[in-house]
Amino acid sequence: MSTITDKLSVKEKIGYSLGDLAANLVFQTLVTYIVFFYTDVYKLSNASAQSVIFWCGIIGGVMFAPIMGAIADRTNTRWGKYRPWVLWTAIPFAICIFLTFSTPNFSESGKVIYAFGTYLLLVALYTANNLPYASLSGVLTGNMSERNSLSAYRFVAVMVAQFIIQVLLYPIILMVGDGDKAAGFEAVMSVFAVVGVICFVITFITTKERVVAPRDSESRLSDDVKDLFHNVPWLVMLGVVILVFVTLALKGGMYIYYFNNFVDEPALSGFLDDIGFNGFITWLTAFFGGMGFDFRWPDEPSASGFGLFNGGGILFMIVGIGLSKPLADRFGKRNIFGIFLVLSTLFVLAFVAFPPDAVGTMFISQILHGFFYGITIPLLWAMIADVADYSEWKNNRRATAIIFSAMILGLKGGLTIGSTIAAVILNSYGYDSDLNIQSESTVTGIKLAVSVYAAIPFFIAAASLFFYKINKTMENTIESELAARRIS
Repeated sequence: MSTITDKLSVKEKIGYSLGDLAANLVFQTLVTYIVFFYTDVYKLSNASAQSVIFWCGIIGGVMFAPIMGAIADRTNTRWGKYRPWVLWTAIPFAICIFLTFSTPNFSESGKVIYAFGTYLLLVALYTANNLPYASLSGVLTGNMSERNSLSAYRFVAVMVAQFIIQVLLYPIILMVGDGDKAAGFEAVMSVFAVVGVICFVITFITTKERVVAPRDSESRLSDDVKDLFHNVPWLVMLGVVILVFVTLALKGGMYIYYFNNFVDEPALSGFLDDIGFNGFITWLTAFFGGMGFDFRWPDEPSASGFGLFNGGGILFMIVGIGLSKPLADRFGKRNIFGIFLVLSTLFVLAFVAFPPDAVGTMFISQILHGFFYGITIPLLWAMIADVADYSEWKNNRRATAIIFSAMILGLKGGLTIGSTIAAVILNSYGYDSDLNIQSESTVTGIKLAVSVYAAIPFFIAAASLFFYKINKTMENTIESELAARRIS
């Protein structure tokens, strides 16, 4: 049996990270656009969108995650426990991506039924694919430093997907659909579905499960569940993941409304002129036109501003990711995660003070938030892998997937709660997708959603880490003692 000292090749790290690229082309779209897609594109009522997002997320994500974790842990094939699920779910997942973002012309009740059915299948298949994929990181190697490195690779892939979705997707949708958002969504998501299948196949081919539980460590599901609820680090991380993804879904889903309804359009247009963006688009249009291509960038300042705003944050997130491993190796994951989560939250909260024309200040705050939050990103997944090791260390049994169900359960729960809160806020503050200018109350609600409401879960998540006892010293103890057990 392989030992805890296994090193991962660059090829395997890249191959594994492509799975996150594929999954996040979908996940980031859900975080950023699912509320907007249902309210402004498919034209569901605010209340219907709220119900679809909430119940599908609860059933297909939260409730199904621990079931899928137990199934994956008890899967035994010549390819391992977790790799096969990445392959088996690839094509069904792709089909559901296409169906979810299609807009058949049904009645209002027919649209709700269609949205509920397709979104439920998408969320369930995401769980069936991504939970084993996440668990795979815990069995590729038992070396905690290698896991930090693997996490850095995979979250560069996440940032690439996030850049594509949050910076380029909306303008591309408008261009591809020639102003028809429904046609644009359908075309672009079809491409993402195909790319996803290819990436998942590469992940399956290039990875290998090395950390294998001893035969005498096999346990009943009831034992695994009992262990979970006596595992304080697991309970803490479950709460942290839920809270983090509540904020990500809430602010991510509300930014498009923020730019469409709060940010002053003349000030935004002037800012785009000042930084040279409009001039660059004019040059790009002329360049492609001279080559015979009809390149037409959307002329709405909000679409360009929204993309650049997200892009600035993402680029500095990537810088932060690069600092994550050395900081975690020196000071421990828990300490670095908590400190930089708090710092990043301060720049989310700052948005409550910005007037509509303070465009430059908005961008600076987003960049600083992105940098500090980027340092925390790889650590979240690596800490879950550490919790799986902690469970094995304490109980002499390894149940990687059901441990990782905390991440998927929390991720889906957080996405569901955050997106539902966004829909509730829109409904409570009177948002009407048919109005060009929203009421003052609605605009205030949107502003609070991306600042005060979004900051609260981050602060609570950081505070809860006081109860997470896997510090740097314990990490080293767990790693060395498990290494000795696996060699013997």
